[in-house]
Amino acid sequence: MSASKPLRTTLIGVVLAATALIPLQGTAFAGQSVAADSATAPVSSVAGIEDATARSLAAALADPAWARQLRIAALGADSVDLRELTSGSATSGGKRLASEVAAADRGVAAAKGLSDRVGSLLRIGLADASMKASLAGGTAPLVAAAPSDDDASAFTAYDSKGAAHELSVGSVPDRPVYLIDVDGAKAVTEGLKVVNEALVAKGLDVPAPAAEVSAAASLTATGIDTTLINSVRISDVKEPWFKGDAEIFTLVTGFGTDGKPRVDTVEMPYLNKADTTYYPNQVLVNWSNYKYDMADAVMMEDDGDTNYQALAKALVTALLTITDQGAYIPLADALLDAIPTSWWTDDPDYVDSWYTLAKATKGTRNGAAANGWMNVSPYHVAAL
Repeated sequence: MSASKPLRTTLIGVVLAATALIPLQGTAFAGQSVAADSATAPVSSVAGIEDATARSLAAALADPAWARQLRIAALGADSVDLRELTSGSATSGGKRLASEVAAADRGVAAAKGLSDRVGSLLRIGLADASMKASLAGGTAPLVAAAPSDDDASAFTAYDSKGAAHELSVGSVPDRPVYLIDVDGAKAVTEGLKVVNEALVAKGLDVPAPAAEVSAAASLTATGIDTTLINSVRISDVKEPWFKGDAEIFTLVTGFGTDGKPRVDTVEMPYLNKADTTYYPNQVLVNWSNYKYDMADAVMMEDDGDTNYQALAKALVTALLTITDQGAYIPLADALLDAIPTSWWTDDPDYVDSWYTLAKATKGTRNGAAANGWMNVSPYHVAAL
């Protein structure tokens, strides 16, 4: 990424999931809480852990039995759980890797600010589907970590003898390449739990006070008003061949019913292709959470080294300095400014943002960064 901070428009996409009307955002997630203000600087970055794992796995391919097991797994699925594969292996190469992969998984979780509840995160698969024929034909594969720099012109892969090979990001190599990457869908789900827990702890994601709930009882009895995403499209950013699916999430922000800034997190597990229109029928804004008839939305993606504890801390720190002045003010810029400059490399990439969404907003709205659009409409969710 090379644009200025507010116009970072990198997108890789997300695994498509058939999503009808998802549960409304703003619900506290269950599970073990991770304090947002604990230490957030990991000893090793995700990229470093992945690279070390790639070198070890490449060396283990010297064991023919393990090489055969991995080849069968890679030909049978786009990617597989690396910890599950090694822990269940009967081969000497797989067994030797098992403890190292388990430790690498824990290291990745720590580097991303996630608790142990996340389980295994590392996955492995062929870097491109076109490599299946040569792998099946017996061509010796290389092993690489998923590159974390979108601006890099090359990255490193390893063979079973420990030799490093420089691969171009501009073209698919003739030789098959196993790519080690993080399970982005699982990381986003668990990461947004961390963010929500931090917001709840600081009172930035709380239900309306009892008095207000009582005053709005007649409205609540009939249901709630929401804004629905009918369709959404993100521009083509011409990602390099090795980039697989990443995960999109949106931060919806405004003033809560208690007058404090509020952030609701929205997973968007369907934007898996750029320059493609999707029709999710997904709730974006639950207006019962907000004091004013305005909210902002900032769309981002987890692109590797995202540390959710650090993200949560940055959001909380920024929002706690903002007070309700009796009128709506945009909070999207406050969210973007809260994110450290170093994160605008290949971390939680800024995709686009939508300002001043109102309860009555209807039709197609272009994003402020001109990297996408959403078609939205009011949607009343009736009470049971």
